[in-house]
Amino acid sequence: MHNFSIFGSSSDAGKSTLTWVIGRILQEAGYSIAPFKAQNVSNNAHVADDGSEIAVAQYFQAKALGVSTSWHNNPILLKSGQGSSASLIVSGKSIADKDVRAYYRELDSLKPVVKEAFEWLDARYDIVIAEGAGSPVELNLMDKDLSNIFIATEFNTRIILVADIEKGGVFASIYGVYNLLPKQLKENVIGVIINKFRGDISLFDEGIHIIEKEFGIPVLGVLPYLPFNLGFEDSQSLTGYTQDCTRSTRHVAVIAYPTMSNYTDFEPLLADPNTCVEFIKANVNLSGFECIILPGSKRVIDDLRWLKHNSLFSQLQRHYKEGKIHLIGICGGYQMMFEHIQDKEGVEANGSANEEALGFIDDTIVFRKEKVLERCNDTYEIHHGISKKYPDGYKKGKLYGTFSHGLFIDDWFKTYEQEQIKAFTQKMKAHLDTERIIQNVC
Repeated sequence: MHNFSIFGSSSDAGKSTLTWVIGRILQEAGYSIAPFKAQNVSNNAHVADDGSEIAVAQYFQAKALGVSTSWHNNPILLKSGQGSSASLIVSGKSIADKDVRAYYRELDSLKPVVKEAFEWLDARYDIVIAEGAGSPVELNLMDKDLSNIFIATEFNTRIILVADIEKGGVFASIYGVYNLLPKQLKENVIGVIINKFRGDISLFDEGIHIIEKEFGIPVLGVLPYLPFNLGFEDSQSLTGYTQDCTRSTRHVAVIAYPTMSNYTDFEPLLADPNTCVEFIKANVNLSGFECIILPGSKRVIDDLRWLKHNSLFSQLQRHYKEGKIHLIGICGGYQMMFEHIQDKEGVEANGSANEEALGFIDDTIVFRKEKVLERCNDTYEIHHGISKKYPDGYKKGKLYGTFSHGLFIDDWFKTYEQEQIKAFTQKMKAHLDTERIIQNVC
């Protein structure tokens, strides 16, 4: 039985989505499947079934496949930190902030953790589908590439290459990536999938001929561009979301500060035809919205200062006093609603910090080094900030705050989500050479 690696010819080629799409196709053929990514770089995390912290992408892949989650699905997660540093999460637990250069110098010490995670899944599932990261042939970084080169070499995985035709230069990217791969990995490439094709797919028939005859790479499918508003992994996902606001009766503003996190909180709102969501990235007039949401934040004090710098801070205070608009704070956004935020130990700030916050709630948020990781059905908590007076949440008039993510999930959305996953898979399956993919399992 062979495991699979999903390589991309570039970032945002569609690897995350095709990991679970191909996984579901293999499930239909009778195999048990586990999603995996050795190292993810994302501010968006979820609490797994074992209480660990993993990237949203791997959590969603597992949900789409109907399998349980643990740190083994994503053994290393990097979140943005101070300056050139990153918050390092290993085996689902926060370790420390690491300078990126120091992280790469110590990379070999993390390889055993990655191997342990992959082998744990490999022992329990027929097939592990390992999502790669970015391009696998960044020549100056190939010796530091855990998600692509290391996994594919260490476990001799079959490789599917995904190329984003929307970016342009698809022939050069396919030819370049394929021919720059190490010989062993090049021999393990079973084919390429052309992703995000707009228009009449038959117009690419000659392109298929060129790739197969001149490059010697089988084409496993040409997939149409179809928006999929679920499993948002990063800010790039937000730029590609689509929403029909023609029937909407509610207008919601989400303040999209620089290190906004956990974009998946808003998927139920984007799916609701009665709700129109606008992500606010500058100081615009918020008076026309029925509801303003302060979302999660990876760096709460920095994002709070950003609100002050562009005058959204004073505007939010004015709307709170007027009491005409619903104000909702989620996790980091909830913490911004308090009187002060103290970070004496420099958990997020550069040194000790005591920042004046919005002043809506009569308490001070105190940052602790030990991160809260809690899961309760569809909601979960990931945060360093603590309130002694209001540890679970706060509600008064049109003001509501909570540490919990997943606030808007209900039965309707869960049904919608499963229907969308199923429908999307079937549409992609119709354009894929599933027989060739299945043949390469054994």
